[in-house]
Amino acid sequence: MDKLVIEGGKPLSGTIVIQGAKNAALPIMAASILAEGTTTIDHVPHLLDIDVMLSILRELGCRTEHKGNTVVLDTESAHTPHVPETLMKQMRSSIFLMGPLLARFGEAKVYLPGGCAIGERKIDLHLDGLQALGATIEEVDNSIICRADKLRGADIHLSFPSVGATENIMMAAALAEGRTSISNAAREPEIQDLQNFLNAMGAKIMGAGTDTISIDGVSFLKPCRYRIIPDRIVTGTIMVAAAATRGQVTLLNTQPAHLTSLIHVLRRAGVQINIDGDIIKVGSAARPRAVERVVTAPYPAFPTDLQSQVMVLLTLADGMSVMKETIFEGRLKHVDELSRMGADIRVDMNAAFIRGVPRLYGATVEATDLRAGAALVIAGLAAKGKTIVEHIHHIDRGYESIETMLGRLGARISRYTPVSNNYYYAE
Repeated sequence: MDKLVIEGGKPLSGTIVIQGAKNAALPIMAASILAEGTTTIDHVPHLLDIDVMLSILRELGCRTEHKGNTVVLDTESAHTPHVPETLMKQMRSSIFLMGPLLARFGEAKVYLPGGCAIGERKIDLHLDGLQALGATIEEVDNSIICRADKLRGADIHLSFPSVGATENIMMAAALAEGRTSISNAAREPEIQDLQNFLNAMGAKIMGAGTDTISIDGVSFLKPCRYRIIPDRIVTGTIMVAAAATRGQVTLLNTQPAHLTSLIHVLRRAGVQINIDGDIIKVGSAARPRAVERVVTAPYPAFPTDLQSQVMVLLTLADGMSVMKETIFEGRLKHVDELSRMGADIRVDMNAAFIRGVPRLYGATVEATDLRAGAALVIAGLAAKGKTIVEHIHHIDRGYESIETMLGRLGARISRYTPVSNNYYYAE
């Protein structure tokens, strides 16, 4: 497997343009199935998860192209609602195809999805929502088969504001007969982006970004052209990396309103942040301050997807910080890896007690999931000496050539490919 080799201790400096949001692109690509014809999606990053979704769409009969940062999807020739098990196990977001396939074909055959091992992520809410719209659910061997002669609007209450369930229900309900209401809906910006995309196709959806979404079903949707929002997690990752290395970085093509909770935490830690429209400037010349309590929770609260990255910053802070993870029980696996680098962290249940140290030290560490991998890269950038990050296929799922991106900011980082025994340095 590829590795990242990092020579730490150099502050990041420069300007970077933020990539499109993976977590917006994937459901929007799945939603393209709802309309027959050619849909064009701009600002789509080159990621492993995007490649898997494109492979699934081709298996369904679609014609696909990913050129530059534009994806072209011709869904007119889609002919099967059966998603291959081998592809579903590569990516959790493949579950987004249930709603669109059910709405278009009256059937969807899927398997339990794969993805990062960060804790239990059931699909009960997805299935309950589709059943409320009139689908029957059958488990056959390892597969889940959803069928519906006709989908009808319903009032659906989610016991937890699941992003995936909210999006799957939205996509299926867009072509259902009558009105669907989703209460306790997830409020993430990516859900707002999906609403805007579906409405550009001719759907009638309101309320995304609030806890109640209303969908008036229509008889058909048409293809369109659409641009994906910037990736708020990539934005946050770079902001934290700038602060941890005591650098000065300007980020272009951002949505600061999507990062209010992170900006609040970073400012409490003493990081200087200036915002001008879609431009964020981040700087830090001194040791960060400890932050007494950071708790992950559904949007707009502090995101679980930035917990591990901010923990790296707090390992270098002056004083004791506490981070509590309330979303995924398996999302503290990076603690052991950070401890190898000299971090002083004690875990009790779902809380991490972080006593800041003056410096981290390079080590060989393993990315256990996507965001943990990004956190270890940040730790390597801030550490003294050489850090080797292994299992970086996790990182490639969500960051477009992370070594190139950080190399543009002056990071000394390279990708090592064992097969060819070569290093590929960022340009």
